[in-house]
Amino acid sequence: MNLEHHLVIFARTPRRGAVKRRLAADIGAGPALAFYRRTLNDVTRRLGSDPRWRTWLAVTPDGDALHPGLWPLVPGVGLIPQGQGDLGARMARPMVELPPGPVMVIGTDIPDIAPGHIADGFAALGTHDFVFGPAADGGYWLVGARRRPVVPAGLFRDVRWSTAHALADTLAGLPRRARVAMLDELDDVDDGAAWAAWRESRRKRVTP
Repeated sequence: MNLEHHLVIFARTPRRGAVKRRLAADIGAGPALAFYRRTLNDVTRRLGSDPRWRTWLAVTPDGDALHPGLWPLVPGVGLIPQGQGDLGARMARPMVELPPGPVMVIGTDIPDIAPGHIADGFAALGTHDFVFGPAADGGYWLVGARRRPVVPAGLFRDVRWSTAHALADTLAGLPRRARVAMLDELDDVDDGAAWAAWRESRRKRVTP
């Protein structure tokens, strides 16, 4: 039986002052919001149009899942609330509640995520129980679970989010015999230095 692959993109409603606060402290609330809007749209359209998986946009605040006009309109992309709880509880929810098949969760802080990265992740889940996309700051830009037979309870318990320990803490909470795959390391854009580096790399890619 071929199970459907599920890609879940975590997103916050793009409102001034509510997104990319660390970045806003360095470059201003307006430019930070503009960056977030652009990245949210680009990532959702780039990945959500790929027929190899079903894409879900998991949003917060929950009530904004009832307002499609706030979000990128991509055919086939489902809009769901993240639900209550800390980040770990919200990330675990789609792994429990979505229909059968492997699930991967990403955010919108990595503007360079490409369909190839997602395809690599689902391929890894063919032979592994979990897959991670590590970030240079000690966190991770992707986490996925094969979900067969089940996802362990408390998967993201006791994780020190937004620190250099996030990936190590999550790995420490996995079942002892879990088979884990790692994807390429990518950089997120959380502050002014990372934003400047991303802009420079982007300029080099488009300059002949």
